[in-house]
Amino acid sequence: MAEKRDYYEVLGVGRDASEDDIKKAYRKLARQYHPDVNKAEDAEAKFKEVKEAYDVLSDSQSRARYDQYGHIDPNQGMGGGFSGDFSGGLGDIFDMFFGGGGRRDPNAPQRGNDLQYTMTIEFKEAVFGKETDITIPRTESCDTCGGSGAKPGTKPQTCGVCHGSGQQEVVQNTPFGRMVNRRACSNCNGSGKIIKERCSTCHGNGKVKKQRKIHVRIPAGVDDGAQLRMTGEGESGLRGGPAGDLYIVIRVKSHEFFEREGDDIYCEVPLTFAQAALGDEIEIPTLTEKVKLKIPAGTQTGTFFRLKGKGVPRLRGHGQGDQHVKVVVVTPTKLSDEQKELLRQFSSLDGERALEQDHSFFDKVKKAFRGD
Repeated sequence: MAEKRDYYEVLGVGRDASEDDIKKAYRKLARQYHPDVNKAEDAEAKFKEVKEAYDVLSDSQSRARYDQYGHIDPNQGMGGGFSGDFSGGLGDIFDMFFGGGGRRDPNAPQRGNDLQYTMTIEFKEAVFGKETDITIPRTESCDTCGGSGAKPGTKPQTCGVCHGSGQQEVVQNTPFGRMVNRRACSNCNGSGKIIKERCSTCHGNGKVKKQRKIHVRIPAGVDDGAQLRMTGEGESGLRGGPAGDLYIVIRVKSHEFFEREGDDIYCEVPLTFAQAALGDEIEIPTLTEKVKLKIPAGTQTGTFFRLKGKGVPRLRGHGQGDQHVKVVVVTPTKLSDEQKELLRQFSSLDGERALEQDHSFFDKVKKAFRGD
């Protein structure tokens, strides 16, 4: 037989530990090794070891004897030892630490499951919002039996094995004491009820699959990845419990011209060399209309202009974002002979200035390489 470990070592406390220290250590380890939570092969053995250590050290008299004699109990002779009373079983301890999970009333109302639905919408639908109907499959209470699972005119009967508790107790005598294990009743599968005559519609389940149409309102300004919660539109609850919720995940299609960052809109507009050099007034499309934008003379490619209030409506506030217009100067690829000649004349007229700009540019590059 393997030698027992020191009880203080088992709980991970010192010999001067207070009652509170011992209790805290036990609660932590009991949660860690409880077989209903920890599925490791040695979890139950470790749980029993922790329970035995706590039973001894939590009692002042048995702790005093243990501190004096160790694992040998003088009241039981040389062959005896300290042993805990496990008559409460693992289920009772599970109840104490995990909110009564082992003794939960199988007939208590139970909330229905939540559902998730992914909806893909157009770019402008996300900006301005929309209303639409969707159809989702979900589980609902059977109308024929009212969710009881029993044939109309009959009722489920209390299980004669577990007497409605939904659990069976199995008693075992072990070297550590009397163990009482609680399991789901095999006769009623833990429901506490027996249905002798099943409903012909739901076959005793109390639920049926249905297609349900739901009206959805998508708010203006919603963005890709947003979730809309529709309370009570999930699956129906059990035994009068509330229905779950429906979560709609929004996916927004990209736009061929606009891009979105938060509440702001971005776009690119091409300019000719003449427009950029001489200036112009051009027409810009926005989300709602076309507006005039004045391009100053000498505008460089990549310059941004802001159209205030032409962006996306703010989802949780007042006002709208802005639209940012990036102008890109387009270099012509096909020129007539006349156009080429005119450009040569322009280049010769502007050559001295261009050379000065080039020298200035190359001077900056040289300084950068020198680390100036």
